[in-house]
Amino acid sequence: MSVMSSPVEFLELLAREAAAVEFEGPLVAARAAGLPPARLAELEQAKTVALRVRALLERRRRREVELSGLYDTVSDLAGLRDLDDVLRAIVHRARNLLGADVAYMTLDDEERGDTYMRVTDGSVSARFQQLRLPMGAGLGGLVAQSGAPYVTANYPEDDRFHHTGEIDAGVGEEGLVAILGVPLRLGSTSIGVLYAANRSARPFVREEVALLVSLAAHAAVAIDTARLLAETQAALEELSAANTTIRAHSSSVERAAAAHDRMTALVLRGGGVEDVAAAVTDVLGGALLALDAEGRLLARVGEIEEPDRADMVEAVAASRTEGRSVRRGRLWYAAVVAGAENMGALVLRPDDELVDADQRILERASLVTALLLLFRRTVAEAEGRVRGELLDDLIARPLRDTDALRSRARRLGVDLDAPHVLVAVGDDAIAATGSARQRVLSWATTYASTRGGLAAARDGRVVLMLPGQDAGGSARAVARDLSRVTGRPVTAGSSGPSTGPASLAATFAEAERCLTALGALGRSGQGASTAELGFVGLLLGAVGDGGDKDVNRFLTATVGPVVDYDARRGTALVRTLEAYFGVGGSLARAAELLHVHVNTVTQRLERVGQLLGADWQKPERALEVQLALRLHRLRTPAA
Repeated sequence: MSVMSSPVEFLELLAREAAAVEFEGPLVAARAAGLPPARLAELEQAKTVALRVRALLERRRRREVELSGLYDTVSDLAGLRDLDDVLRAIVHRARNLLGADVAYMTLDDEERGDTYMRVTDGSVSARFQQLRLPMGAGLGGLVAQSGAPYVTANYPEDDRFHHTGEIDAGVGEEGLVAILGVPLRLGSTSIGVLYAANRSARPFVREEVALLVSLAAHAAVAIDTARLLAETQAALEELSAANTTIRAHSSSVERAAAAHDRMTALVLRGGGVEDVAAAVTDVLGGALLALDAEGRLLARVGEIEEPDRADMVEAVAASRTEGRSVRRGRLWYAAVVAGAENMGALVLRPDDELVDADQRILERASLVTALLLLFRRTVAEAEGRVRGELLDDLIARPLRDTDALRSRARRLGVDLDAPHVLVAVGDDAIAATGSARQRVLSWATTYASTRGGLAAARDGRVVLMLPGQDAGGSARAVARDLSRVTGRPVTAGSSGPSTGPASLAATFAEAERCLTALGALGRSGQGASTAELGFVGLLLGAVGDGGDKDVNRFLTATVGPVVDYDARRGTALVRTLEAYFGVGGSLARAAELLHVHVNTVTQRLERVGQLLGADWQKPERALEVQLALRLHRLRTPAA
């Protein structure tokens, strides 16, 4: 018998891990050698045993590879850092260990109520990789509902589960035919499905199903571990945030207590709004504006621009309504109120975010600011009464004890021997309500005192004594500024300058006559002095309340036709008359002043004669015409 035809040949084949087909070689050689049937049967039996040994060795090798893969998976779970990496490793191992074309995993989406593709390995179809499956649809739906593995050798033809167009299109584009799916379970709950699939018909044996089930169990453990880690991390972050919040709250409470003590001390020692603003920024950081009810600056600490007026009004109104500070962009607003009265606002631009306790500090500062402003107002009102009583005594007749008046004035910081002007404010500045009258008087008192002067209410009017010599400028400034406060035109007449207590009463009387003259001239809402109105103003000031009507009648009768002619034709007859009388009746000098030819002046005066009558140049008529021209100019000073 040939050696090549002995059973030893099969051992050699096993030793070099030959393919199964090579085990037919010894039998083929034995038959060719013509060995007897007994020897052939012996060789056939040896081949069968050798193939069984080969199959056993192959299963053991495969089992060793599977166990190695499971061991690697467990190692991945033990060092879990990123859930996606672990799941991709499990799906990849499933594909390799089962020799599948594709492996993939779907997970349930509780929020959307469907299942989505979580991980794929070996997939080439983008549509398949982005599939979302309705609950209960496809092979995966059957696996999830039953909680047991399912395998199909031909997915498109299998009617055991519910097909949908979207799933079948994705599976078809991927080219899958045989699919094995096993559940991912956490306890009794299914959270998804792990799949292995081939692009050709293939039966999945029991060992492969068991292997995929093991990998699915590891995947479920990975998912649950990641969830627990995430929950633990979230809990730790919440504890850290809570600890940070507690520390911040404790710190803010300490700041609030320190700020309370500091602002209390400010009130007790008579501090001002500037001190409150400095205290707030020292405690909270940033920059701060303190504004009064009209939006004027009371104090500024740090670099901060005044906010937009409309935005500030809206924010302060919201703060007043809500009774607490409000935020608009980077700025915090706290209304300064006393009862129902709006007294201003604090505007803070902090360096850091404000917590509730920090907001309370800003709100407490607004209360302290309101208290200080009330104190300041009370003191100012008391001082105003003293200053008003002094001015009332100075302009009263007869004047008594000028030395005593000088002494009282010095105590108030007023030098009666320095030049002063007297400004009388018309009744148009004072509304019908007492609060409006008090507001005007309060403004006048503040306006005068800040300039070293005095203010008082007398006979329903307000009078101011202001240092300086520009009576007209002072009257116009008072009329302008008080008009803004009252929201209506204000008329102010002035006189002066006056020096010494003895002359103040007469100066006040002239200021009142100037005020009356402005009304007679139709210049309500303006300011002027007796010097600016001249002798005409003094005359009109003596006329009284009916002067305005008398002036109108006089102007209409005297120069009305000339004024109307200019208004209709756009001519300059009035200017020509003023120039003619101004140069003593010289035609040549009038023409030079008007920058026109002498003939032009002559023609204009002829037109005046036609309008006023031929006797307009006679001494009596000429005086009336000149007086009327002066009154017309005073009524229209800007012309």
